[in-house]
Amino acid sequence: MVLDIKNPAMLSGTTLAFVGDSVYGLYVREKLCQIDRPSGALHSESVKFVNAAAQAKAYTIIKDLLSEKESDIFKRGRNAHTSTTPKNSSSADYHTATGLEALFGFLHLGGQDERARELFEIIWQTSNDA
Repeated sequence: MVLDIKNPAMLSGTTLAFVGDSVYGLYVREKLCQIDRPSGALHSESVKFVNAAAQAKAYTIIKDLLSEKESDIFKRGRNAHTSTTPKNSSSADYHTATGLEALFGFLHLGGQDERARELFEIIWQTSNDA
């Protein structure tokens, strides 16, 4: 069965996060592929950006820039019931990261890739300036 996603806001927070995890990871990989390193080193570097703690920090960078709708989507993802929490992250970081992923999934599925990339660029620049 193929879904016709006319309104991604109707999807669950965890479904949006499922998509957003890939979108966010792709943005990180696109940035890192500009560095001349072996793929194994690039993977190790990507893990520094695509983990619960780093994504929770990323949210703090953009939270004041979000529209009301974007904040609502973030909260839906953050508050979604998840069955597990990874051993290497706090529950708070994990839920915040899920919210961030839901936001990126929502923006991507809603055809708002320009907005998603704008937010990611702010995260990337701020994270690498620190």
